[in-house]
Amino acid sequence: MLTTTRIVIAALGALLMLSGIVAFASGAVAESLWATVIGAVAILAVTFERVRYRSEAAERTADDAGPGGGEPTVPQAPFRPTDELFVDPTSGQRLRVYLDPATGQRRYHAEGKGQGR
Repeated sequence: MLTTTRIVIAALGALLMLSGIVAFASGAVAESLWATVIGAVAILAVTFERVRYRSEAAERTADDAGPGGGEPTVPQAPFRPTDELFVDPTSGQRLRVYLDPATGQRRYHAEGKGQGR
């Protein structure tokens, strides 16, 4: 999720929680409960949301993330390596983009020094 999006969602969550507290103070208990719960869920979602360059299949397994947070192993067919490389700003790892030409789905795998597995 983009940083700006996180900030907006967190701000809206905080406003909802604040409005819930104000509603509770004014005697609207049911309305305050919903606003407070939805605001808290929004803040928790932003807090625990993780940005990683992994496929849904890799996310479903209990395997650790690969270097740079990408796929733990090199993606297999039908994925093909592309010329697209970038440095992950969080880990500093250089990641290569793999593409499934039929679906356009992209996967990422660390390359070069420190790539691990």
